[in-house]
Amino acid sequence: MTYDAIILGAGAAGLFCAAQAGQRGKRVLLLERAEKPGKKILISGGGRCNFTNIGAGPANYLSANPHFSKSALSRYTPRDFLDLIESYGIAWHEKTLGQLFCDGSAKQIVAMLLEECVKADNAGGQVDLRCDEHVTEVAHEDGCFIVTSNGAHYGAHNLVIAVGGPSIPKMGATGYAYDLARQFGLKIVEPRPALVPLTLGGDDVLFRDLSGVAADVSAHHGKASFREAALFTHRGLSGPSILQISSYWRNGEAIGIDFLPERDVNWLLDAKQSQPRATIKALLKESLPDRLATTLSERLGIDTDVGNATDKSLRRAQEQLSRWEFRPNGSEGFAKAEVTAGGIDTKELSSKTMEAKKVPGLYVIGEAADVTGWLGGYNFQWAWASGWAAAQAM
Repeated sequence: MTYDAIILGAGAAGLFCAAQAGQRGKRVLLLERAEKPGKKILISGGGRCNFTNIGAGPANYLSANPHFSKSALSRYTPRDFLDLIESYGIAWHEKTLGQLFCDGSAKQIVAMLLEECVKADNAGGQVDLRCDEHVTEVAHEDGCFIVTSNGAHYGAHNLVIAVGGPSIPKMGATGYAYDLARQFGLKIVEPRPALVPLTLGGDDVLFRDLSGVAADVSAHHGKASFREAALFTHRGLSGPSILQISSYWRNGEAIGIDFLPERDVNWLLDAKQSQPRATIKALLKESLPDRLATTLSERLGIDTDVGNATDKSLRRAQEQLSRWEFRPNGSEGFAKAEVTAGGIDTKELSSKTMEAKKVPGLYVIGEAADVTGWLGGYNFQWAWASGWAAAQAM
């Protein structure tokens, strides 16, 4: 059986690419390993799908080739996807930092994408979606890709890798995209867990006793900085600010936490004048949960009120609280990672079309490529933009 394109993976990128190509008159075969399409979409955003971020741009993405995402993101924007959402009457709302969610359910997004696939029929195209498919072989002969799945053979001049990365293996995620890439001679940027909780050991293990305590902080690593909540867990650190910074962190490196990002740089010296009888613990409790304030004040080692503390010790405490160093001993791995950083090297791909430069007709979209967005709808926007770009080129 022959098609214009075969797309492997019916997640966000694969579904959207199939719908766009089908509406351009292409006959598309969409193969999904799971028993139903869009499984990661359904669990995203607490079941409400953080389907884009209104401010999404190249600066919100990590890649060994940082300019790669510019073309696709500029040609299919958050506003474009929002127009599609609104055309279906799907109610939405904006949370913090430009994050857009469905008022109802993530099921609405999957239903919309499936309906977009059906619309291909009206444009002279077709999207043939088949789930519970297990691809056993992909061959390339005379400019045609031959895919063997569930014992059947399918051919097409275009093959799209949209199977994502190995994050959240309980949802069926694997590293199959990288196996295919290597088969076709494409390089891989080492995959690693991203948007993932970090684990603590050594001297930092004491902070595990704060499990369940959260605070608004600013997390730092190199030039990257995120001000959102951090959460102490029984294994280490989590929460939005930690998930964000985890994408930049590598094993053996330290991260910094500013526990009081709203305070002036000399706030303790000021307090020495205005509240000389206050202890550091009492001052910390004005802004932080009691258990966290107690732990931090004990670690600072100033056991007197600030009026009797030396300026030198207060300056040291101010500095430590503004960039408290943690050295994670690892992360919770792909099992808990929301996305995969790294992937198929974008230097192998056209930034305009997502097509492999040395394998005509082979496309890589979504999480399979080495483009990783921040937390907050950015990875979905990359799925829509990269899927759209490939569909236009086929």
